[in-house]
Amino acid sequence: MRTTVTFDDDTFAAVERLRRERRLGLSAAVDELLRRGLRSSDAPPAFVQRTSPGHARVDVRDVAEVLELLEGPASP
Repeated sequence: MRTTVTFDDDTFAAVERLRRERRLGLSAAVDELLRRGLRSSDAPPAFVQRTSPGHARVDVRDVAEVLELLEGPASP
């Protein structure tokens, strides 16, 4: 398919760099860069939070007590 496109300077520089490195024509270089971009835009894997039972030995409803246990006594 033939079409006319306008590239930003940085994009055109990337196309030209790939053309020189791989000795490709303009269409082949643009196609390759587009395919790379399409492959890398796949959604990252879903984040899964790993948890463990923990068995807290403090009453976590008392935030001050938990902070003192973790960080030490508060400074006066």
